[in-house]
Amino acid sequence: MDKVAVLIPCYNEEKTIEKVIRDTKSALPDAVIYVYNNNSTDRTAEIAQNAGAIVRNEYMQGKGNVIRRMFREIEAQCYVMVDGDDTYPMDASPEMVDKVLNHNADMVVGDRLSSTYFTENKRPFHNFGNSLVRGSINKMFGCDVRDIMTGYRAFSYEFVKTFPVLSKGFEIETEMTIHAVSNNMQIENVVIEYRDRPEGSLSKLNTYADGFKVLRTIIRLFRDYKPMNFFGLLAFILAILAVVFVIPVFIAYWETHEVMRFPTLIVCGFTMIASLQSFFVGMTLSNMSINNRRQFEMQLNSLQRRKNSEIKKNIERD
Repeated sequence: MDKVAVLIPCYNEEKTIEKVIRDTKSALPDAVIYVYNNNSTDRTAEIAQNAGAIVRNEYMQGKGNVIRRMFREIEAQCYVMVDGDDTYPMDASPEMVDKVLNHNADMVVGDRLSSTYFTENKRPFHNFGNSLVRGSINKMFGCDVRDIMTGYRAFSYEFVKTFPVLSKGFEIETEMTIHAVSNNMQIENVVIEYRDRPEGSLSKLNTYADGFKVLRTIIRLFRDYKPMNFFGLLAFILAILAVVFVIPVFIAYWETHEVMRFPTLIVCGFTMIASLQSFFVGMTLSNMSINNRRQFEMQLNSLQRRKNSEIKKNIERD
């Protein structure tokens, strides 16, 4: 088991990957650096290997697929994940590692939005999207994570080995954040200086397509992790619609003693039934979610024992 593993997912980053590895070695001289090449068509893998990184391949395209492979294969006490595009300064990584190893943090977020992101980033819709996603998640899940979409993070062993990677692309950062928040894991924020990509380095993020994927992921995870809130809100909306449309039917009946709009009455009845069903679905899924949390805590205990055993073996071997 490595003490610190630096994970760098890469797709066509030949212009920047050597500098990222060099900066990583300077900031974390004892860390093991892994570069996961995701079907690059340039010299990314060759340059990374020559720079001293351990290069592995993930042939399923997408950042989420790369992270699934990295988390599955690497064993470490602390993981630092950073993009290979040289937009994140590695001099912040020792503080992030310290928070994981010595302050029990499960996830440390490299916070760009509190520093230079809005001035350095040249894509205005990215600025708006980051603010929207941050506000939505903090409101929905009652947390204070300052940068949801950052690709610069540090993780504990327990986080990595309990995180179920479901996303295939760039929405993976949102999924990580919600997993940590919903399972009451310790999250820390470290403010970092963000710099835009150097000239000639192109972003793989599609502002609109990936933005909609992120929003869809937020809604899906809100449903999965907060089922009572999600289905309770749906039940409330359906109940309000049923009441609003049925009131004129009752008024007409009061005045004429005749039901004037049978179709409206029938639809309102079924809408109210759907509202009740949604409420009880929310209650059922909420109970299942609580049970899943219990199992998750037991899994954390098991992982802690395994981690302690590996650390003890490393000490004895040294």
